[in-house]
Amino acid sequence: MTDHQHTDHAEHAEHADEASDSQHLRDISEVASVEIITSACVHLMSAAAVKVGLAEDEESGQHQDLAEARKLIIALAGLVTAAAPEIGNEHARSLRDGLRSLQLAFAEALPFPDAPGEAPGEKYTGRVS
Repeated sequence: MTDHQHTDHAEHAEHADEASDSQHLRDISEVASVEIITSACVHLMSAAAVKVGLAEDEESGQHQDLAEARKLIIALAGLVTAAAPEIGNEHARSLRDGLRSLQLAFAEALPFPDAPGEAPGEKYTGRVS
């Protein structure tokens, strides 16, 4: 490929990326904030469930990483708590239920329990038992 062809190809790719970004912005502008917030929560929940060890690996039996799960659950708790007044009780209730289930699964997976109020997310949700 000559330098001229390479430059033309790079410019074409750059314009395609800009068009894709523009399309992405238009697409996201049409999505309601409640959908974006709940989608982010679902992603955090899914990742936390895997890290807690609720998803099985064929070889080892699980993907457990409690340090990573703790971070994800704390982030989820903060988001759910902050967003609840904005997204409405119907959406917030199901997110809180999922969060609570993860907090309980995390507590069960620990070899030694966290001190009261120190479990992931309890700073935002209060004591989970």
